[in-house]
Amino acid sequence: MQSQRTTPERIILGIDPGTQVMGYAILRVCAGRTEMMAMGTIDLKRQPDAYLRLGHIFERVTHIIDTFHPDELAIEAPFFGKNVQSMLKLGRAQGVAIAAAIRRQVPITEYEPRKIKVAITGNGAASKQQVADMLRRILHISPDDMQVQFDATDALGAAYCHFLQQNRPTSAAAAPRSWKEFANKHSDRIH
Repeated sequence: MQSQRTTPERIILGIDPGTQVMGYAILRVCAGRTEMMAMGTIDLKRQPDAYLRLGHIFERVTHIIDTFHPDELAIEAPFFGKNVQSMLKLGRAQGVAIAAAIRRQVPITEYEPRKIKVAITGNGAASKQQVADMLRRILHISPDDMQVQFDATDALGAAYCHFLQQNRPTSAAAAPRSWKEFANKHSDRIH
């Protein structure tokens, strides 16, 4: 009698940090197939105090983790713009979301926005609309189930990018990037 081999299920939490609106998405992976389980936003605009906003982020992200029990967190790295104050605020929001994951012992991977866009669309300069549309098609999400806010679809993009990065063949990940790197890696074979 053959034993049935089951592929363990993985849950990936994607987060698009923000100080006004934070996006989140839950991606379920089973037997190499992906399914969007949940997607939404955390509205922070009604809270005028910046520090209370950070507390709200921590509480909500902790609640999402406790509800869905993700195995991993994929979080979008802050985009480096010209406004230093905006970057500082965004970094704080990201740090609080990361702290919630650390508290629940969820491993964290950070992705630059450009890397996410390339992974989803093949174009690092893709618009948020293009990313959302491609995710809808890839994950077979009906237009009615897609979030209107791009913060949620950006979070889904981070989660799906993480899935793609985790499922690359190991030989491709270890491939040398130049002839020099190849020669150094195989110096024992060169006579």
